[in-house]
Amino acid sequence: MSDTPVGGAAPGEGHTVAWFHCFAGIAGDMALGSLLDAGADLDEVLALLRRIPVAGWTLQSEEVLRGGIACTRAVVNSQDTHTHRTHADLAALVREAGLPARVTQRSLTVFSALAGAEAEVHRSDPTTVHLHEVGGHDALVDVVGTAAALEVLEVDEVTASPVALGLGTVTSAHGMLPNPPPAVIKLLGGAPAYGRPTPVELTTPTGAALLAGLATSFGPMPAMAVGASGFGAGSAELDDLPNCTQVVLGRAVGGGAGDAGGQPVTQLEANLDDVTGEQLAHAVATLVDAGAHDAWITPVVMKKGRPAHTVHVLCDPAQAPYLRQVLRSTTGTLGVRALEGQRWPSPRTSGSVEVEGETVRVKAGPDRAKPEFDDVAQAATRTGLPVQEISSRAEEAWRRAGGPPVGPSR
Repeated sequence: MSDTPVGGAAPGEGHTVAWFHCFAGIAGDMALGSLLDAGADLDEVLALLRRIPVAGWTLQSEEVLRGGIACTRAVVNSQDTHTHRTHADLAALVREAGLPARVTQRSLTVFSALAGAEAEVHRSDPTTVHLHEVGGHDALVDVVGTAAALEVLEVDEVTASPVALGLGTVTSAHGMLPNPPPAVIKLLGGAPAYGRPTPVELTTPTGAALLAGLATSFGPMPAMAVGASGFGAGSAELDDLPNCTQVVLGRAVGGGAGDAGGQPVTQLEANLDDVTGEQLAHAVATLVDAGAHDAWITPVVMKKGRPAHTVHVLCDPAQAPYLRQVLRSTTGTLGVRALEGQRWPSPRTSGSVEVEGETVRVKAGPDRAKPEFDDVAQAATRTGLPVQEISSRAEEAWRRAGGPPVGPSR
């Protein structure tokens, strides 16, 4: 069979930024609605959402007015009224869905942020804490739907304004809570936020988690060539301001919103002198599966000349509380330290090609592409061809499909 492309695509040109203007706060349905209003095709978003192995929900969009502003309201109807999933439950559903890599990573990051915040509020284990209001079908659709809409719009970076918060109390599965809820305050730690004398939950835990997990910076709208904008409606009209979230999309100019400062990252570290190689390998695999950007091990010499290892975990700051607990539970370490830093990842995409009837995934950046080795090895086993031959054919198929040139592997 010929080496034909299957869904392969070259990376989009430029750096696309989405800026969420949270002048009336943000909720999961408001974020999703704003992206639909800005041009994300509902059918394409639904096609991705339907990959999630969960039934009993629908997503529709409605054109409404909020304070005289034309908005789109994302309406999730669900038969599920009692499901309270754990973080592990939600992560498993996302991984099983076979979503595009960036949709999967963004969704996992948001749910990790939620789990970490809820665990801190309730002083429980983030891996087993039950996510009540944010564990049902509607929150699952809001989070994965927002990540899917960002992918449909080919958004590379998310930024946000300072976040408006309400006043008073709100009703939750735990009873009456202060407004803003404790989880929202935890999620917005380090982000600019301000209160309004509005007795409504302007920012929900799901909305705050989307910002905590996805936003690389907060402040005024970054310099961009504006391409589109949209408004996502809240569920009701408010007396003192339009109940909606605005999103502005555009191509970054002057280096982009995040190029000067980079994407914030946290590096967790723990020194270990009493674990086996098998435990270390298990810890690294578990940390990556839990959503870390990367995890690795370096040999060190500790006091009194003891040989040891340092486990390093690179992650989004929103995931640090959750991954800190994962690092502790998988290694038994008595302490974890953190270093704050930045990274400058290149925009990337993924696709696949066929080699002798076998599908091989390819990951591509602006100037290079690399076949996934697991797929290459599997194809080599099934076809009897050498690994190098499968890799070479996959690279050639990618080039013929219009992908970027292939650089040296690393």
